Amino acid sequence: MLASAKRMAFLMMLLGAAFAQSGFAEDNPIKEGVCLVADTAKAIMASVIFALVIMAAVVYAAGQVFGAETRSRATVWATAMIIGAVIGILIFVLLPQILDAFGGSQVSVVDAC
Repeated sequence: MLASAKRMAFLMMLLGAAFAQSGFAEDNPIKEGVCLVADTAKAIMASVIFALVIMAAVVYAAGQVFGAETRSRATVWATAMIIGAVIGILIFVLLPQILDAFGGSQVSVVDAC
């Protein structure tokens, strides 16, 4: 029984891989979905990066007014926000390559969107 289940799973994987290799047509919903994800992520990431940098500056400046403990906490929070913004910038820049890797050789987000 276990051997036939393994054979069936292997057959399904082969059929799935065969169907996954089909190219993109102009009205392909997968291509539209990938482009929608890329466009939405780019729009959201730009706003989030900007907000993180502004909030980090405000937190750092506000922390300088208070005592030593609050100043040190504000510095740590501001540093965390700047690091988050830098990671966001990396994701923003590398997003097309990441989505290309998920799409395989048939999808090029840079050319398709």
